[in-house]
Amino acid sequence: MRGFVPPDPETGVSDVRYAVIFTPRQNRTRFPAGNVEIFDSLDAARAAADPSGKRYAAMVIGPSKSSEGQFIFYLQRWI
Repeated sequence: MRGFVPPDPETGVSDVRYAVIFTPRQNRTRFPAGNVEIFDSLDAARAAADPSGKRYAAMVIGPSKSSEGQFIFYLQRWI
């Protein structure tokens, strides 16, 4: 994936996490940290999702710092 920063194997900063992402459309691959809510489990993320409110459950990698200086999460897959 272009622009993807691979996880650092020595830290847990860029681990795969369960999340709910607030987004008007699901065709993006990067999301600002302010639009991402992290959960401890897959079930918790699914329970918090609300597609009618544009909140979708996903597996994300991050956070990473973008070239613009923002913290972002990369979409691994929608769940």
